[in-house]
Amino acid sequence: HGTTQTMSNAAVIRIKPYHYIHVLDNNTNVTSVEVGPQTFTRMDHQTVTAGPNDMIMIPPRHYCIIQNPVVRDEDGDVVSDKNKQVVLRHGDEEIRFEQEPFPLYPGEKLYGKVAPLQVVAPNTAIRLRAIRDLDDKVAGDEWLFRGPGTYIPRVEVQVVEIVRATIIKPNQALRLRARKEFVDATEVVRQAGEEWIVRDAGAYLPDVNEEIRETVAAYVLTESKAIQLEAVQTFIDVFGVKRKAGEQWLVTFDDAETHIPDVYEKVVGEVRVTTLNSRQYCVVLDYVNEKTGKPVLGGRQLRVGERSFFLKPGERLENGIQAVHVLDSEEALLLRARERYIEEDEERLPGDRWMIYGPCDYVPPVQVEIVEKRRSIPLDENEGVYVRDIKSGSVRAVKGEVYMLSPYEELWEKSLNDTVETLLAKESKSRRGDRDHTRVVTYRIPHNSAVQIYDYKDKRARVVFGPDLIMLDPDEQFTVISLSGDTPKRPHVLPVIALLLGPRFSTDVVVVETADHARLSLKLSYNWFFDVDKANDEEAQKIFSVPDFIGDFCKAIASRVRGAVASETFDHFHKHSARVIRSAVFGVNKETDKINNRLVFDSNLLNITNVDIQSVEPVDQRTRDALQKSVQLAIEITTKSQEAAARHEAERREQEARGRLERQKIADEAEAERAKTELLRLQAQSAAVESTGQASAEARARAESSKIEGEAAVEQADLAAQAEKIRAEAELAQIKAKQETEIGHQRSLNELEISRARDLADIEAIKFKSIVDAIGADTLQSIAQAGPEMQARLLQGLGLKSFLITDGNSPINLFNTANGLVGGGLGQE
Repeated sequence: HGTTQTMSNAAVIRIKPYHYIHVLDNNTNVTSVEVGPQTFTRMDHQTVTAGPNDMIMIPPRHYCIIQNPVVRDEDGDVVSDKNKQVVLRHGDEEIRFEQEPFPLYPGEKLYGKVAPLQVVAPNTAIRLRAIRDLDDKVAGDEWLFRGPGTYIPRVEVQVVEIVRATIIKPNQALRLRARKEFVDATEVVRQAGEEWIVRDAGAYLPDVNEEIRETVAAYVLTESKAIQLEAVQTFIDVFGVKRKAGEQWLVTFDDAETHIPDVYEKVVGEVRVTTLNSRQYCVVLDYVNEKTGKPVLGGRQLRVGERSFFLKPGERLENGIQAVHVLDSEEALLLRARERYIEEDEERLPGDRWMIYGPCDYVPPVQVEIVEKRRSIPLDENEGVYVRDIKSGSVRAVKGEVYMLSPYEELWEKSLNDTVETLLAKESKSRRGDRDHTRVVTYRIPHNSAVQIYDYKDKRARVVFGPDLIMLDPDEQFTVISLSGDTPKRPHVLPVIALLLGPRFSTDVVVVETADHARLSLKLSYNWFFDVDKANDEEAQKIFSVPDFIGDFCKAIASRVRGAVASETFDHFHKHSARVIRSAVFGVNKETDKINNRLVFDSNLLNITNVDIQSVEPVDQRTRDALQKSVQLAIEITTKSQEAAARHEAERREQEARGRLERQKIADEAEAERAKTELLRLQAQSAAVESTGQASAEARARAESSKIEGEAAVEQADLAAQAEKIRAEAELAQIKAKQETEIGHQRSLNELEISRARDLADIEAIKFKSIVDAIGADTLQSIAQAGPEMQARLLQGLGLKSFLITDGNSPINLFNTANGLVGGGLGQE
């Protein structure tokens, strides 16, 4: 601020090139621009209001925005008013591009900075909006400036945003929606809100009137996968087929490898291929007719493998993929016709039943229903099944054979009451409910028992005696006997099927009252059995004539006992209870005055053979106490008398024992004296033997010792000689082995030396031969002759015929030499 103030007050202002100042004329109140380079002399009435400032420089491919720009005429000159003040377009803007540096006139402002022009890259665009009417555009219109290119800005146009192209990859598409009605790049008129799909791979730059909703990925179709589509509204799909709203269809691998759903297509889901092998089949419900393409509602179609197919919309499998029915020789299929059907010239009417027997495999046609798979039932002679004819309703039992049900037969379940079921389960040691109700009911009758079976169809009963096995016919049932049990007896305690014939026993408690009104509780046990002729059917039926024979005979016997005891006093009954009760039960023979041995019930042939009185107890407490006191008194008297007798007996035995002890003591003392005398005699003999034996033993020991020492010395000498012999032999063997080893070693060394010398000689010979072969015979001859020939030439050069050189120490044979010389001379002559 201080610098500007100083500059405004300076008289002379030096304006550099490309700089400017604003000068205010205080007289006219007009501000002018002074541009450098120049030296400006300020008048008194002038004031520098701005500057010096740098001129605005716009490089190539740059621009700037000037607010409140000056008005220029047609020639580009600045327009001034009558006061010579530049005219401005207040509130307006002007964009200036590359040009010479220029100053800002008073009132003009630089908006922002000088900026480079915006370069629009490929696959991008600038979304523009008109903020003023211009050319063919009106305010509010939007359009795209697509790259590549350089955008030249205009004040009438606003840059909204940069739009980048969306890359559509293979197997992708863009779902677009129209913002308003327009004509797209493919010359198709789009209505506002309309949606469509762009499938062309590559970069896609949406128009300003297009909105990208989403990127749609293609569904990859394989031979095992298809997609099910549904039309949202009526349209023509990419395959040229007209689809109605709500229609569903499949797109498979045969139609296209990939499929991008259209905007009017809704993907219902993926459909997997249904594959049948050679041993499978299926039934398709509501199948689609291949010719018309329409579903046959309610129709059924059989498809047998090997094949693969897709279930079309609306189609479904009945019971899924089913295996071909393979039957062995013991199996069969029960079939039923759904509708009129002709098979191998045989007509089947709806509802007809027939069977296919194995061994074979079978695939049922759509007109046939498999009711069930049946297998032959192997039955032992003690096994069976209940078979019901569904036409007549009759039921029969098939036993002891391998049986296959006919088409109009079925297994029938025989029901038994809960009591019988419980008893049979207990007998077979299984849980209740595990029984196969279609199997013939069997029951093993125990030994010496009887079972009554009633046939409700023939209305007759039969009795079977054990041991035996019962097999019930369809209309037969066991007769359950409900017997009394517990002590005292209670009715309906023991339900049984088999009636035991005995002998058995039963226990009961009977309360009686004596003539003197003493109430007693008698616990009686009865032995009983049925005396029946098993071959006589009439007698056999009799034993079941009394349903609860135990309760019946217990009551009858209790009545007799009470009647008999009522006429006896307590004291008499207490002493003779067994006779009184047996007489009351069995009666007395008037002729012999003896008690009978049995009681017979003629109604069911039951025989009572014995009555055992287990206990007699008073019911009244006072009677019980008195009886107990008298019993205790009797026991006490008996005990005291027994104690006195025992005491007298003990004293007698004690006196007898004391006398025997005295006699034994005297006898023992006499025996001790005799033993003492014998001991002294033996001691004397022992002393004599001891003195004699010691001397002889010492002499014998010395002799034996000398003998042992001599034998030991001899043996030691023998052992020493043997040891010396062994040592000498060992040393000799060692020396011999050492010498043999040295000889062998030397021999090996000699052989190695000989072998080495031989190998060296061979190597030298081979080496020499190789040298000779390498040099050659001619070369050797030349080498051998080279010395003498050179000497001969030297001698010839010296004029000497011959010469001899010696060191004077070695003798020389001059005779031979002379001969040579002479011979040589003669030869030359």
